[in-house]
Amino acid sequence: MELAFVGLGKMGRSILEGVLSAEFAAPSDIGVVERDEKTTNEAAAIYGVEPLRYENLSNAKRVLIALQPKQFPAIAEKLAHPSVGYISIMAGVSTSVLARNLGTRRVVRAMPNIAATIRKSTTALTAPKEGVEAGDLDYAMALFKTVGDAYRLPERLFDAFTAMAASAPAYVALVAEALADGGVHMGIPRKEALSFAADVLIATGELMRLKHPAVIKDEVASPGGTTIYGLAEIEKGAVRSAFYAAVESATRRGRELGEEE
Repeated sequence: MELAFVGLGKMGRSILEGVLSAEFAAPSDIGVVERDEKTTNEAAAIYGVEPLRYENLSNAKRVLIALQPKQFPAIAEKLAHPSVGYISIMAGVSTSVLARNLGTRRVVRAMPNIAATIRKSTTALTAPKEGVEAGDLDYAMALFKTVGDAYRLPERLFDAFTAMAASAPAYVALVAEALADGGVHMGIPRKEALSFAADVLIATGELMRLKHPAVIKDEVASPGGTTIYGLAEIEKGAVRSAFYAAVESATRRGRELGEEE
């Protein structure tokens, strides 16, 4: 068996769907194990993959762990097989913690974001040299490209990446909601205001692949015009400082969670 999934929550299912859609692996080469036999069988039937038990994981070349971090310590022993490579999407769980609990250094730590559900994730990956030499990191990079973009990143930057890119959909959604509320305040119907906000954020993201955000801002904000007046109010609200503080605070919390593990 090429790949086994342990846990099929929202993120696990999104990754599995991306793998199947991209024909990264055949359904017959993919297995899944969930919290109980009934849930395992139901998930396997939905996706046409193999239902597994924990003891079957030794037959897999690689295992993707898509559990909540708090669930991992209790079942790590059931997952551990020295000949298997592991890919983890558990937030805050370092490669050293993975290696210690799984009995192998063939581990890859990955951090996708919620956009994996629409195959637009930004995913960071890292691995110790054993995971690199065994081909596990290259395999994981290719796997996560089925649900978006994938980047290799030093593990020391993972908490910052999580705080910025993995948490960013929540930050940006808050911005979109506030922008839409501003439109509603000025008389735009809510449905249209939300649609406008989404369209603008998507288009601005595409523009940022071509231009620095400061250039976009300067091109829109003409002297004495409406945009520069709006920007002045945003600066009064210390929005920049709030984003700095959000990323810093979330990074710090990520480190705390890692220490708890």
